[in-house]
Amino acid sequence: MAGVGRVRAVSAIVLALPLGPVGAESAPSTGPLALPETLRGTVQVPAPDTPRTGMARAPDKSVNAPPIDTLKDLYPALAACWVVPEGLARFERTEITARFALRRDGSVIGTPRVTFATEGGDGRARALLAEAAVSAIRRCTPARVTAALGAAIAGRPIALRFIHHGPRGQGI
Repeated sequence: MAGVGRVRAVSAIVLALPLGPVGAESAPSTGPLALPETLRGTVQVPAPDTPRTGMARAPDKSVNAPPIDTLKDLYPALAACWVVPEGLARFERTEITARFALRRDGSVIGTPRVTFATEGGDGRARALLAEAAVSAIRRCTPARVTAALGAAIAGRPIALRFIHHGPRGQGI
């Protein structure tokens, strides 16, 4: 039992030691650390003004085009390059969500990851959708964003949901 008294004495000393430099003020705790909030957007694809020829509309990155300044404008700009994959026409409604992050300059950090796809019973359809979503994000980035929007979105996760309504939704 003599060892137990020593352990208590040592732990009491450790608990009494200051955690920072002597005399330093500690910052007040704001609560537990949290992951950044995911920015979520939903877009109908292909965009209504996109020709139905299977070609993606290239984003307007010219100097004359104004940079994107809001999240409301960012989501359609990122989805503008989405192309209906071959073999997807037979599905009535398909959805896929891609999760990714952007840098301040609008370029993608890492590789976009597919986090959701509608169940179609066909693994090939899911693969087609996943590739179409990731390819659209790659083609439309780096997005031309303002410094303010770039600072607001830098490193934050973005979940972009693509919804394709199939032949009926396209007026075919």
